[in-house]
Parts: sequence; C-alpha cells; structure tokens
Amino acid sequence: MARVSQEHLDARRRQIIEGAARCFARDGFHGTSMQDVLKEVGLSAGAVYRYFSGKEDLIAAIAGEAVGGVRQAFEEAARVTPLPAPDVLIGRVARSLFDGAGREMGRQAYAGLIVQVWSETLRSERLAATLAEAFGGLRAAWTELVEVYRDMGLLTPEVSADHVARTLIATAQGFIAQLAMFGDAEPEALESGLRGLMSMDLQKIS
Repeated sequence: MARVSQEHLDARRRQIIEGAARCFARDGFHGTSMQDVLKEVGLSAGAVYRYFSGKEDLIAAIAGEAVGGVRQAFEEAARVTPLPAPDVLIGRVARSLFDGAGREMGRQAYAGLIVQVWSETLRSERLAATLAEAFGGLRAAWTELVEVYRDMGLLTPEVSADHVARTLIATAQGFIAQLAMFGDAEPEALESGLRGLMSMDLQKIS
C-alpha cells in the first residue's frame, strides 16, 4: 500500500476544518450535525473520523484557530517599529484579522464564527481554558506596549497599563461583534473613531 504523505494528510485535515467552519458559520455549532459536515466536505464518515472524533473535536479545532487568528493579528500589529498610535494599531489589527488570505467565508461570517467561539466558552471548559490562555497572553503583550506609550510621554503615570491594554483589546472585540451582527463595521471607521476620541480636549469638559 502506498504511504500517504504528510502533505496529503494536512490538506485533508484542512479541507475538513474549512468545510466544518462554513457549516458552523451558516447554521451555528449546535444547528450543525456531523452529517452536514460530511455532505459539505464530500467525504465519507471514516475519512472524517480519522482526523476528528466528533463534532466537539471539530469545534475545538476551529475555536483554536479562531482564537489563534485573533492573537496573531494583535501580535503582528504590535511588532511594527516605530510603534504607531493606538488608533492606527487597532486599525491594523482589524485589517490583519479580516483581510488576510484564506477568508473564503467572508468577513461577516468569519466574525460570526469568532463570536460563536466566545459564547461556546460559557459551556465548554476546554474552550474556556484555551480562550483564557490566549487572552492572558494578549493582556501581557499589550500591557508592555502601553508601557512603551508611557515611556514616550503619551500616557500619564496614574493610569494603569493593564487597564489601557484591556480597553484596547475590548475595542477590537467590540468591532468583531459589530461586524458579526450588522456587517457594516469597517476598520477605517474604528480607526477614525478612536482618533477622534484621542483628540478630545478633556480640560473643556472637566
């Protein structure tokens, strides 16, 4: 019997994950059956179960990729030198996350899949642990970025760097939620809105 190459195995696993992701984005995690996935990918049950033990295993794999995609978008934006202003930084996160190659399901559907992953963590300890680990890493990395802003004289000493980091992450999360629900959220609007808030003269309203 001819030996199956690792490239073939990886490609088949990718085919299954992408097909399942389309199903989940269209019908939700709990509205999709394994039969739906089999039909979507055009493979036999045996071929699919060789890679995944069932729907929960598929959900975990897709959730891991979604969480990893968000984290990668943040990390890539943070590696830019010199460090841009926060509005530009968050705008780059949004563009990197949704304009990357391979988003065949569309921006709104992909955002919806991410939101589904978030909601699924409320019932799955396995996913909750994955998301908590990723969020902890993001908070730590972005807290360091905020400290750079402080060193540059752009942030007052009394403001907690962790609080600012969490707020920046929450802004990106809100953008993802808006895109998932309404479909009309654009990175340019996010960046412009943040720039407007940053330009406010707080002395006039204090």
